[in-house]
Amino acid sequence: MTAFSFRLERVRALRERSEDLAKQELAGALARRTSCEERLRQQGQLLDDARAAQREAAARPATAMDLIARQRFLERVERERIAGERDLRRVDAEVDARRTTLREAARERQVLERLKERRRAEHVRALLRAEGAQLDEIALAMHRRGAVA
Repeated sequence: MTAFSFRLERVRALRERSEDLAKQELAGALARRTSCEERLRQQGQLLDDARAAQREAAARPATAMDLIARQRFLERVERERIAGERDLRRVDAEVDARRTTLREAARERQVLERLKERRRAEHVRALLRAEGAQLDEIALAMHRRGAVA
C-alpha cells in the first residue's frame, strides 16, 4: 500500500500560515498597547507636574501672561491626556479584534489537524487490514502445502 498523504495538506498549511500571521498581528497590537500605556502614564505624570506648577505659581506673585501661559500649557496637557486615553481604547479594541482573529484561525487549523489525524488513523487501519489479509493468505497457503504433503 502507498504512504499516507493528506489531500488537504495545502489548505492545512495555508491555515497554519494564517494562524502564524494572526499571532504576529496580535503581538504587534500588544506592543502598540504597551507603548500607548507607557505614553499615557507619562502624560499623567506630566499633567500632575503641570497642576503642581500651576498651584505653585498661584501661591506667589506672577504676571498675567505667566498665568495665562501656565493655564494654556495645563489645558494642552489635559487634551493630550484625553487623546491618549482615546488612543488606548482604540488600541484595546484592536487587540480584542486580533485575539478574535487568532482564535478563529487557530480553530480552523485545528479542524484540519484533527481531520488529518483521523485520515492518518484510517490509513493505518487499512494498512493493518491489508497486512493481516496477506498474512492470512500466506498462512492458508502454507497450511495447504502442509496438507498436500
